[in-house]
Amino acid sequence: MAATSLNAPNAPLLQKTHQTHVFLKPISTIPCQTSAKRFCISCSATTQDRLSVQSQSQDRVFNFAAGPATLPENVLLKAQSELYNWHGSGMSVMEMSHRGKDFRSIIEKAEADLRSLLNIPENYAVLFLQGGATTQFAAVPLNLCAPGDSVDYLVTGSWGDKAFKEAKKYCNPKVIWSGKSENYVRVPSFDGLELNPNAKYLHICANETIYGVEFKDYPVPCNPNGVLVADMSSNFCSKPVDVTKFGLIYAGAQKNVGPSGVCIVIVRKDLLGNAQEITPVMLDYKIHADNNSLYNTPPCYGIYMCGLVFEDLLKQGGLEEVEKKNHKKAGILYNAIDESKGFYRCPVEKSVRSMMNVPFTLEKSELEAEFLKEAEKEKMVQLKGHRSVGGMRASIYNAMPLAGVEKLVAFMKDFQAKHA
Repeated sequence: MAATSLNAPNAPLLQKTHQTHVFLKPISTIPCQTSAKRFCISCSATTQDRLSVQSQSQDRVFNFAAGPATLPENVLLKAQSELYNWHGSGMSVMEMSHRGKDFRSIIEKAEADLRSLLNIPENYAVLFLQGGATTQFAAVPLNLCAPGDSVDYLVTGSWGDKAFKEAKKYCNPKVIWSGKSENYVRVPSFDGLELNPNAKYLHICANETIYGVEFKDYPVPCNPNGVLVADMSSNFCSKPVDVTKFGLIYAGAQKNVGPSGVCIVIVRKDLLGNAQEITPVMLDYKIHADNNSLYNTPPCYGIYMCGLVFEDLLKQGGLEEVEKKNHKKAGILYNAIDESKGFYRCPVEKSVRSMMNVPFTLEKSELEAEFLKEAEKEKMVQLKGHRSVGGMRASIYNAMPLAGVEKLVAFMKDFQAKHA
């Protein structure tokens, strides 16, 4: 390998260890140059190596995981191109001070784009936090009510049940309806709910990832001063939502809008500042709102990735267009299940079937292992249902392309023809 002058302009960074020079620039992010002043590893690579880089998308699988889930390929490629040196800053986003102007521009743009996507009013704060949605199971009651206050929980799946159990430590919650006895296959009629007129808030899980039950409309709290709280982790930014119907929305990013490690909270500002005395400083929404999510070092790279996803969703035409695509994908998959004459079955009531998480079983359960094995051979992975319910589950979030759903449906039909 030819030597490179450390004094040359834009010379690659070298680390010298016992006379060995290790080039740290990533192969796929260095542009090829004819100038003798630049050294490009990809230029000296074999033809086979270069083809491998160029055909990377062909090596990717269709990832039907519930989370961490698939991300848009164009977003990943943009992040790859900016990984080493973000916008000429001379550093990666992962190396930036969270209080520096570069990262401030990243988080401010991410918030602005999210506000545009969901039409979030100015009287709502947008917080980028750590700890995932599960941490919010405690943060919600700690911030919204006193220890003896009554709150209502409408439980349509495992996550709603876990949120209720956590709230018992900090307030007086009541399950006003649970679908557990029916194995979580529906959402109740709102007219029949026995809401507490004194409840400080009503909590729902807008889309239950495990059971595939999704609210298509939302209940209204009985207490005129109460608020609706929603865990939207697995359908966040999959469709337009009237934020003003809610006092608080929270969502883990790793389903639909980014990598794991980021939790987004959208909270009405008049609800801030009433945290219980025992509330840890890191769970106090007002502290994070007052500091623009920069009270401590936030999950910087995850927020950057979320920002790239928000930007991509806006370029697609916003959430109205995204919802159309999601309806089409879900319709194709549910039709294949319903038209299989019982070979495949989805237990969820049709009116509340999730557009994001599609659970289904095989009539012959002994074929499940073979189904998964054969699907993986066809580069379709993570189709196994949650360990608590079994069966299959195809998570078809925003970033799952139509081609992935079409390939899965074709495989399902072929598998049925072989084994029916």
